[in-house]
Amino acid sequence: MKTFELSKEIIQEISQLISNKKNKEIKKKVNEIHYADLAEIINELNFQESIYLIKLIDSDKTSDVLTELDEDVREKILERLSEKEIAVEIKELDSDDAADILSELSDEKQEKVISLIKDENITDNIRELLNYEEDSAGGLMAKELISVNENWSVLTCLREIRKQAKDITRVHSIYVLNKKKVLIGRLSLKDLITSPSKSKIKEIYIPKVDFVNVNDSADEVAKLMSKYDLEAIPVVNDKTELLGRITIDDIVDYIKDEAEEDYLLAAGISNDVEADDSILELTKARLPWLILGLFGGLGSVFILENFEGIMATKELRALFFYTPLIAAMAGNVGVQSSAIVVQGLANDQIKGSLISRLIKEISLTLLNGIILSLIIIVFGLLINQSLDMSITISVSMILVIIVAALIGTSVPIILEKFGIDPAIATGPFITTGNDVVGILLFFYIAKIILGF
Repeated sequence: MKTFELSKEIIQEISQLISNKKNKEIKKKVNEIHYADLAEIINELNFQESIYLIKLIDSDKTSDVLTELDEDVREKILERLSEKEIAVEIKELDSDDAADILSELSDEKQEKVISLIKDENITDNIRELLNYEEDSAGGLMAKELISVNENWSVLTCLREIRKQAKDITRVHSIYVLNKKKVLIGRLSLKDLITSPSKSKIKEIYIPKVDFVNVNDSADEVAKLMSKYDLEAIPVVNDKTELLGRITIDDIVDYIKDEAEEDYLLAAGISNDVEADDSILELTKARLPWLILGLFGGLGSVFILENFEGIMATKELRALFFYTPLIAAMAGNVGVQSSAIVVQGLANDQIKGSLISRLIKEISLTLLNGIILSLIIIVFGLLINQSLDMSITISVSMILVIIVAALIGTSVPIILEKFGIDPAIATGPFITTGNDVVGILLFFYIAKIILGF
């Protein structure tokens, strides 16, 4: 299958067809494009063109397109669609996608849309899903699934599966329930097909089945599905009654969103923003961390002021020239250490105590520091720098990067223990902190060794 590539030519072609109101040609063109690719096109069209296209094409396709649109684009489109138009689109979606879209509407508009959907089963499912937290198993699950009773015969089971499968896009698993509707296992399609018609499901089902509680966090669900390579996982309540299922596509979307959020946090951007957002929104997201960096820089200024007398001594003046190097090394090592820890926390790979983790990091940093210090000494020899000065800078750098590594390792772990997203530790917070601490240590260590 050839991968779709969005181009200016395609955008211009669609835009021109809309401008000329060539509806038949538009529909023919759109039918050849996958809904995910069509969403990419709509993201690039202007607002009026997007609305025109959404209203023109069939609801069975536009409903899927809506789920793939950028959130800000979808929000604007939904604002312009009537409650009736939204209800038509919602009916075509799986319950989890329908609930996700409705959650972006005001409470009043939600109720109006739901009231226009005549199928009570659909409305009940949507209402239930809207009650769950967004980043929980309940918030990720869909209600569409296939379940069978352990007391059914194979023949009855096949008949019931045919009925249930009508409203399901894809069958991932067949779940087995007892008479109390408690999840007790899963059913292999092969065993179902090959077993005698009169056999009972209780005789052929597989009792082992992985599941998650409806209140489990999305992170827990993602870890479980990743660990066991699951395409789908059932969701139960505290009584182990089957409520729904989560599929791999839902988890991939969640992981993608989390990765994007962590990337922004690591870069010092506190809000979920995009390049096309307004200047005010981008400023609000970036400014807090820039202010932190500013205060950190001002702290460094005050530290350097305490040692300005060094500038008058020719033999010691070179210390100031190495200040950016020390600050950069402290920041780099701190970010490296924190990034590895944050990744480990995200993947649930951080084992053992904080002390053992710190000891390991000290050992690693000490080895790196010795290698780097030797480079500094060789550099000093090449530029005819005094050996005392080179040794001072080398020793200072070793101690500075060890402290930076300790900060970079401990801060994310401590933040995680207090329920704070450790991803924020990889940003300007650690960089700025290590810069200030690094410069302070550098000059005090130099003062001790050189005796000024």
